[in-house]
Formats: sequence, structure tokens, C-alpha cells
Amino acid sequence: MKLRSSIVSACAAAGLAVTLLAPQAAARQDGHGYGQPSSAGAKPTIVLLHGAWADASGWTEVVKRLQHDGYTVKAPAVPLRSVSGDSKYIASILKQTPGPLVVVGHSYGGAVMTNAAYGNPRVKALVYIAAFAPDAGESLADLVSRPQPNPIPPLPVQPLAYPKPDGSEGIDLYLDPAQYPSVFLNNRLPRPLANAMAVEQRPLSNDAFVEKTTKVAWKKIPSWYLVAKNDRAIDPDLQRFMASRARARTVQVNAPHLAMVTNPKPVTALIERAVHTTAR
Repeated sequence: MKLRSSIVSACAAAGLAVTLLAPQAAARQDGHGYGQPSSAGAKPTIVLLHGAWADASGWTEVVKRLQHDGYTVKAPAVPLRSVSGDSKYIASILKQTPGPLVVVGHSYGGAVMTNAAYGNPRVKALVYIAAFAPDAGESLADLVSRPQPNPIPPLPVQPLAYPKPDGSEGIDLYLDPAQYPSVFLNNRLPRPLANAMAVEQRPLSNDAFVEKTTKVAWKKIPSWYLVAKNDRAIDPDLQRFMASRARARTVQVNAPHLAMVTNPKPVTALIERAVHTTAR
């Protein structure tokens, strides 16, 4: 109640008129199923986390399938600023979402999920989609530098400086837009659409790339993993290593890195398999 009052007061000070709904009330008014309450035996809310150089719209085809099957879905924007900060943000969303949860992470979203879901007893399953599943003390940089039998080419990353709130300089990492369709999508989408996604990409801060994971949810929570066999962004052999280490139930799909965009059917099927297994 104190937090809700503080939010209303802050909005009023900014000249904003708001009606702050409780999660249950918000669920009744939200036609898209955001934050619907969960009663005993109800389906879990499925939370979808995007990765770097993408946004939540990449989940659109999966969201439509899940909603058609009667699931409540959330696809929040991941800040892409730091593993610790992003994880705290997503953890706050999970804590404020009622009922059981199944959390799904793609790419960098898997690292965020690994940290954010830790210690939350309502998270019943983790689903990694061509995603990072770091162990404690590992960064994304550590994982991609692991020797692999059939290494993929280095990512065509373009750095761009930006000012941090403390006055220091940070580095944002972008994918070369000219190579985005081939690296992220293996040229599986119409070129105009792929080119649009390339210029709409959200950058990953280098801080997020080098920061170490501190909490490891997959050691406690049942996990599933979809290996994108044609991935040119995260080495498929690295994906298999992370899936095996997490003891994840694993499927392999002939898909590029953005598997949920090009292959939404098997991605949805794996998520629902995780739901059905943990609901038993």
C-alpha cells in the first residue's frame, strides 16, 4: 500500500492523473491478458524475455499462439544495460505477476532470466531459446570465448559511445545493419522486413557483455533448451554445452538465431511442453 501511494504521489507531482490498479483489477481490465490473476490449477503466466539487437516484438508469433491456447503472456522490454540491473528489473516484474510462472529467455535474455528467476518459488520452469545460460562467475564474453570444434565467425559488432548517468562514458554494441539479415536471420525473412529489423535493433551495453553472473536459477528450476542448429550469433556447440550443463530437456531445430521469428511453432511447442511437464 505504501509503495502504491508513493507511485500515485509521484505521478501527481509530475502532473499525471493516474488510477493505479491492483494486479487482479488490472487483469480484469486488460484485454491482452497482462497480469491476469492465477487461481489454484490455473495455467501459469508465461514471461518472454528478448535479447540484444532485438525487442519484444520478436515474440509476436509465439505470443499469438500462446494466447490462442489460453495462456496469459507478458513480454517486457529488457533494458540491455547490465546483467545485474536488468535482472533486478525483470525480477521485480516476476514478483508482481501473480500465480505460477514459466520464464522464457532468448539470447541475452537467457542470462537475465538465469539471474532474475533465482529464489522465486513461483517460477516453475525456465525455457532457453538459443540463449545464454551462464554459471556463477561467467560473463557472456567468457562463454563466447570458449573454444568450439566448429567455431562461427566473430559477430560484426559496431561500438558507439554513450554518456552514463554518472558522467562516465559507456559503449553500446550494435550489429552491422548490412549483415543483420544474414547473421541473425540467415536470410530467412523477406529482405525489406529484415532490413527494417536491422535499423530497429536495440543495442547491448558492453557492461552487460562483460558483467559476471552471480545467481544461477537453472541449478534449482527445471529447464528446457532449444538449440538453433544454424545459429550464426551463438555457436550451436556452445548452446549444446550450456543445455547439457543445465541438465535441460533439449530439442534441436534447423533455425537461425532469431528462432522465435522464423520458427515460432517449435518454440511455442517447447514452451508448452515445459508448462505441461511442470504442471503435473
